[in-house]
Amino acid sequence: MRNGQVRNDIHPGSKVAIVLKKDQRTGKLTEGIVQDILTNSARHPHGIKVRLTDGQVGRVQQIIT
Repeated sequence: MRNGQVRNDIHPGSKVAIVLKKDQRTGKLTEGIVQDILTNSARHPHGIKVRLTDGQVGRVQQIIT
């Protein structure tokens, strides 16, 4: 299982676990399918920011294969 720090590992349609802004303190993960990749840089230490198909936005913590 890869973490979500490298943009090239994540594609629209990927199943991922993200941490929402409101859940950053607790670390609670939300699973979903990537709709859009919002981070422009190639890597990010806290995870690549994505929008899921249900509209939720957060940083990828795990890529689920």
